[in-house]
Amino acid sequence: MNTAQLETITSEAMTLSEKERAKLAHDLVASLDGMAEISVSEAWDEEICRRINNLESGKTESLEVSEAIERARALIRN
Repeated sequence: MNTAQLETITSEAMTLSEKERAKLAHDLVASLDGMAEISVSEAWDEEICRRINNLESGKTESLEVSEAIERARALIRN
């Protein structure tokens, strides 16, 4: 495969949905690392996509690390 062909494949892959790109990336990495536990990996891929979508849509609040630690400590004290 030459560089132009690889660039075409990459360009086409970038038009896939986030979930489809995650699956493709997973499959490519798995082909390098050998077979992993697919169901666990797929579950993590879906969770990562869900979290990214929630952040981008505003459904999830992003916190500074110091704020997150402060909130966790407050919950522990109660």
